[in-house]
Amino acid sequence: YMYLRARNILYHLLPVIFWLLAIGVCVLYKIYFASSWLQFIPAIVGVLVWCVIARIKRYSSGVEECFQVGVLIGVASYWLPTIVFLCIPVWIYLVYKHYFSFRLVCATLLGGAVVAIYASIAIGLGWLKAIPWLCFFAADLAHGWIPTGAVLLACLCSTIARRNLRER
Repeated sequence: YMYLRARNILYHLLPVIFWLLAIGVCVLYKIYFASSWLQFIPAIVGVLVWCVIARIKRYSSGVEECFQVGVLIGVASYWLPTIVFLCIPVWIYLVYKHYFSFRLVCATLLGGAVVAIYASIAIGLGWLKAIPWLCFFAADLAHGWIPTGAVLLACLCSTIARRNLRER
């Protein structure tokens, strides 16, 4: 009985601890680095990508979800250009779950290409003044990985903790 009770407490408490740590990192990031709340869009997109990928059901194609992931990552790349490398862990997760196919890679790349086309139109019309993709590996943009990494790590750790502590 005691083992089940402790397990139940950990099942609910560990994700809360992980998310509170991520929120603390985000608050410290806002205090020291961020000038606006728009800098947190890549972190929010990271959670959305995780939710979309986790939504893929077994024996479904997953093409729509991978296209959505490509669009989300493409939009987030306006604030953090190197977030496009988030596609690699997504593909690794798909390999791990035995969902991986060439169609899913193409769907992800097509989602990013759609955002690139719309961004080029917006740049041509003058709607986007700053073009962050020109300085892809700029050091001043790299600190945007601090909240993004903290949120993604909290999401990953809480998911792993919940799956390992689930009643069987």
